[in-house]
Amino acid sequence: MPPVHTPILGSATLHWTDESGCTDYARRLATSPALRDALIELEGPLGAGKTTFVRHLLRALGETGRVRSPTYAVLEPYRIGDLEVSHLDFYRFGDAREWEDTGLREVFGRPGLKLVEWPRQAGTLLPGADLRLRLEPLDDGSRSVTVEACSTAGLELLRT
Repeated sequence: MPPVHTPILGSATLHWTDESGCTDYARRLATSPALRDALIELEGPLGAGKTTFVRHLLRALGETGRVRSPTYAVLEPYRIGDLEVSHLDFYRFGDAREWEDTGLREVFGRPGLKLVEWPRQAGTLLPGADLRLRLEPLDDGSRSVTVEACSTAGLELLRT
């Protein structure tokens, strides 16, 4: 699948020495009003911490229930107060057309926060991301995280 080329309006590189770095970043993002209607793509190899980041972000937003990985279900929806959150994982997609077959277009047409793991598996069918996080595990157990803003909302999130 060819990569999706979205403009990068700004970027930053973070270093999370341990899980507390992930927690702190999630807490900062949770304070931004731009997050309420954002599409955040999460990229990185298996075990990079994508679902862990989502778990910390949802906790920072006030989720008290169990936060599951959507690897098998594809979509795990949450309602946190008046905020609708959709956590999606396209790892198991073998073809981008599977995205169309799942009927997820309506999810992306609704207001709310969308958190997408393995977005490239959907090819060019996804709407443009506001923010992209690329998590890279390092040999010492830490994470290098590249954050890219791809919209004005993404720039606001980047500055958080």
